[in-house]
Amino acid sequence: MSDDGLISVIVAVYNIKEYLPRCVESLIKQSYRELEIILVDDGSDDGSGELCDEYARQDARIRVVHKKNGGLSDARNAGLAIVKGKYIGYVDGDDFIEADMYERMLAALTAQDAQVAVCDFRQLGGSGQERRTTGEVVGLSREEALEIYICGHRQYRIYPSVWSKLFVRELVAEIRFAVGKSSEDIMYTTEAFCRMKRCVYLDVACYNYIVDRAGSIMNKKTGERRFACEIPIWKEQEAFLREQGLEVLAEKSAYYFYRRMLFYYVDFKDKGQQEFAERLFRLLKSEEERIREVYRNEWATRGDRVRMTMMLKAHGWYYRAVKLYEKYWIPYRQKS
Repeated sequence: MSDDGLISVIVAVYNIKEYLPRCVESLIKQSYRELEIILVDDGSDDGSGELCDEYARQDARIRVVHKKNGGLSDARNAGLAIVKGKYIGYVDGDDFIEADMYERMLAALTAQDAQVAVCDFRQLGGSGQERRTTGEVVGLSREEALEIYICGHRQYRIYPSVWSKLFVRELVAEIRFAVGKSSEDIMYTTEAFCRMKRCVYLDVACYNYIVDRAGSIMNKKTGERRFACEIPIWKEQEAFLREQGLEVLAEKSAYYFYRRMLFYYVDFKDKGQQEFAERLFRLLKSEEERIREVYRNEWATRGDRVRMTMMLKAHGWYYRAVKLYEKYWIPYRQKS
């Protein structure tokens, strides 16, 4: 096996014995064979670690790391410490990938002379709905990819999650995940994108993401996680972009952060988490002057300005307006 074409795939494993076989088998059966599959057992006590060892006995491409529980970031960093490949990918142990994912991504990466490849993904479970993909392979400059990453795109989904990406190892060799935090992908991806020269996007759903799994980090204590991890990290992203001299993108990062907070507020209210809804409102009120500054930028839409103004003046009425919009206007638009 040549390291020149070797893809190192890091899989963090913690108490997912029920899901692990589907994940590992989707890697073993990849059409691209030059893989180094690193299974990091993060102190599992449900038999997941023993299952990792069994797979390693069956396939020489699999390496297993057993470590004390330290969380997802710590597990990924343990994998990064031993990778040998020229390329690095990530798969969450409760998810699985399509059989040609890495063959497609490496081919696109090479053809476009890019440092990062990004694919679309399929959400399974919960309210995830199948999206219509185009099959396009689109080369993007650093600036184009960052714009989509920060501001979004109608068709191309370039999100922070590292599992939808393939990185040239040289690009991310010095980047590590922040230990002890969730939403760790945000800064890892932001740093990688700021360092790259070129990106390629595959509008093909190669990754299968399991949503709403009981016991998942994303489903535990949503309110605490958002305030302790997500909100500070979004703020960190803005500051990092500014440090890189990307002032306009930093302002856009702030704008989309505040838009996201409105969605968080509605989500808290929908779930009956009034304490967190009120806490979020107080946060926005404390930053009202900054919000108004950001919303004066030319890319801020009139609708967003109206929604934020309503939120800051009468957050209870804002929530009622959103519910009325969802109940009457959205169904009307869908019919027409």
